[in-house]
Amino acid sequence: MRNSILVGVDISDLKVAATGQKTFLAELYTQFKAIEKNTSSSSVKFVYFSSPFPVVTSRNKIVLLMQHLLFQTWKQVLLPIYAWGRGCHIVFCTDYFVPYFHMGFKTVQVFHDAFFFENPEHYNKYWFILHKYLAMPAARKSSFIITPSNYALQKVNALAGIPTNKLVRIYEAPKSLENTIANSNDPLLAGFIHSKYIFHVGVMEMRKNILTLIKAFNLLLQLGGENAKLKLVLAGKGTGRNESDCTKKVIALIQELQLQEQVVLTGYLTDTQLLTTYKHAYMYVFPSLNEGFGIPVLEAFKANIPVLVADNSCLPEIGGDAVISFDPLNEQAICDKMQLVLNNPTLRTELIAKGHKRLTMFGWERTARELIHVFERAAQ
Repeated sequence: MRNSILVGVDISDLKVAATGQKTFLAELYTQFKAIEKNTSSSSVKFVYFSSPFPVVTSRNKIVLLMQHLLFQTWKQVLLPIYAWGRGCHIVFCTDYFVPYFHMGFKTVQVFHDAFFFENPEHYNKYWFILHKYLAMPAARKSSFIITPSNYALQKVNALAGIPTNKLVRIYEAPKSLENTIANSNDPLLAGFIHSKYIFHVGVMEMRKNILTLIKAFNLLLQLGGENAKLKLVLAGKGTGRNESDCTKKVIALIQELQLQEQVVLTGYLTDTQLLTTYKHAYMYVFPSLNEGFGIPVLEAFKANIPVLVADNSCLPEIGGDAVISFDPLNEQAICDKMQLVLNNPTLRTELIAKGHKRLTMFGWERTARELIHVFERAAQ
């Protein structure tokens, strides 16, 4: 093996992504820098590359097409040239796409999930074409593909045909908010922060199953008593993609059920607002129909609140015995499990304690070091 392996990391997502994909890259970027600084004898060194093209948010079809073309110009032309020029042995990408042509380097990449193969109808046709005819051929040439859960690994193997000897499961971790100070006086949070509320955070996509959660919450309110004072806080915003965005349907359902006073749509939250909202929540409910990992489960553990999750995809794997699960397609079942936690303070305390214990299995430094081991294997 070489004395020193140079890994080129594409950090373009730090200025493009806004969800868990950005959290993943931002946390790794911090850990790689810390490990390299504190371990002078490390066999792996890093260099970071970012696309020079501006970020465009327009949904115009022509602009979108140009954005896709610029993205691939970066991935397939500029990034390989930059990596070759710096003498990289490995190029690491965290956004499903890697260079097809290897100019003296190998590639390692991350598939956060297998959503594309499971629900191709949720993606625009340009992305579909690029993924099928460029991303997947390039992925099959990669030395290793990282997945964040055993569930995601099995799906990528089964649906994409990637052999298991190329797939490596490396767990993620909760977003680092240690240097963030909660602020219960934030005006954006004033309408609910001192109430008893159920919390959910995530992009407004159909797979997140937010409509069923609202219906289940409505059933909970109808039980009356103290339940009538509850609020449901939904943090996050839509993608703007016609194929998968459910924002309009969420707003319409809230109006139809006349829950404008009980359901709060916060939009995007800053780290301070997110930490504050987690810490004051009574419970976290995650009704998603499909997840590759589910970082909010760990964030809720960290915030000392009980967690309820759908009994599908990776969520039972990540939550273990520290969560209560339910059928995400059965709004009455979701209501019953929320009511169970509301009526049982002892159960709530037990779930919080189990969440703390479960959290010890996950950490960004561990994730980074496991990745470094993969880089070393790829370079052999």
